Amino acid sequence: MKLQGSISFDNQAYPGGSEIPWYKVYPFFLAHMLVFGGSGFLMAYARHRPPLVFLYLHGGFAIAIYTVFYLTIFGRDEVKWMFINAFLGLLGIYSQVGWLLSLFGKRIGDYPIYVHAIPFLYFVLYTFLLRHAVIDITRSRENPSRRAFVENCYVALSIAVYLVSYRLETRG
Repeated sequence: MKLQGSISFDNQAYPGGSEIPWYKVYPFFLAHMLVFGGSGFLMAYARHRPPLVFLYLHGGFAIAIYTVFYLTIFGRDEVKWMFINAFLGLLGIYSQVGWLLSLFGKRIGDYPIYVHAIPFLYFVLYTFLLRHAVIDITRSRENPSRRAFVENCYVALSIAVYLVSYRLETRG
């Protein structure tokens, strides 16, 4: 993947425009975000959750840092579209979080909307990273026809997962 800005990663400096192998970026960020996003999710929906200020500081700080990395790695236009698509995909996010909560015998409506902000933002960041990982792992980034096919498959699979999770969540 071609960096949009300069970054120091894995004890090596990468200037803007240089190539960095996908396997140096995605495993680290996917695992790191799973830990922080998972802890943010668990804290937000725990029976005895921490104060809202702590939840927002813990999650907000990490989300701000991830966003800076995303700007450096993927560029401003990609990050802009990440947020645009996130707002368009709120129904999908709502269904996924609702389904996850149903696994714990909880409902998304049991929590005030402001509690969902951090888990929803983690979901946005994680799915953005997942989409880019799929594009790079399938070597589709520089091949327009392959990229279009992979992105269409990604959208179709995402919609299918959203519909199944929504159905599973509403069934219970």
